Amino acid sequence: MDKGKTIRYSKSDRVFTYLNRVFLTFILIIVGYPLIYIISASFSSTEAVMSGKVWFLPVEPTLLGYEAVFNNSSIIKGYANSFYYTVLGTAINVMMTILGAYPLARKNFYGKNLFMGIFTFTMLFSGGLIPSYLLVRNLGLIDTRWAMVIPNAMGVWNVIIARTFLATTIPEDFYEAGELDGCSDIGFIWKITIPLSGPIIAVLTLFYAVGHWNSYFQALIYLKDAKLFPLQIILRNILIQNEVSGEMMRDISEMQRRQGIAELLKYSLIVVASIPVLVIYPFVQKYFVKGVMIGGLKG
Repeated sequence: MDKGKTIRYSKSDRVFTYLNRVFLTFILIIVGYPLIYIISASFSSTEAVMSGKVWFLPVEPTLLGYEAVFNNSSIIKGYANSFYYTVLGTAINVMMTILGAYPLARKNFYGKNLFMGIFTFTMLFSGGLIPSYLLVRNLGLIDTRWAMVIPNAMGVWNVIIARTFLATTIPEDFYEAGELDGCSDIGFIWKITIPLSGPIIAVLTLFYAVGHWNSYFQALIYLKDAKLFPLQIILRNILIQNEVSGEMMRDISEMQRRQGIAELLKYSLIVVASIPVLVIYPFVQKYFVKGVMIGGLKG
């Protein structure tokens, strides 16, 4: 097509484009407004939040909510715990997923269909909460940091995606060349598979990291020591149980009531808890579509 020419749309195409834009704008408003409201409320005064004056922009801007968040030791400790669980758990998840997907992607792996069937079976049926708790308890993981990373060390669905990616991306000739050069499977994974699997590793990292960062149910079941609680448990206590310690109130107790501080902390803590995910996503976005689309092909 010449650069000087433009595409002529039919009337039905123009109507469809217009309606599509209206629909997407409506969806954007539905999804975006709650986020804007939370951010605005986190920077507004407690009186404005409690009285419902905040609609779009911050009212009576203040940083009291964020001061209360960062002055509280339990929130800082929960933030550090969540970061620890996310980094360690994601590293274990990605490693286990690649190690599980690699043999399933090899054409000469005997019995791979049987193993794939066993993996798939666990996606449809599970022992339930009580057997899982008993297993974790018998392993001595209750009230330890390992309880947050070991029980879900590998996601079967992610193994299927990674297996398909490896089967469709890495040619079989590479495996044969590696065998002729005397390369072991571990060496092939380290030197060939991982360097060529950047897109799917980025996608897996995002999936697992977001899951660990937002995880609270495991901590609710397996952890008793408050020093081990992740940030989401702290957030849950504030949102659901409305717990506000005296430490949170020490700097602003003379200015605000308990309920007002709790409301302000809700929004401030939600923003603080969302920052890591928002920071990570732009770096893996370019790999996201490529990794998911290639991994979604039948192999």
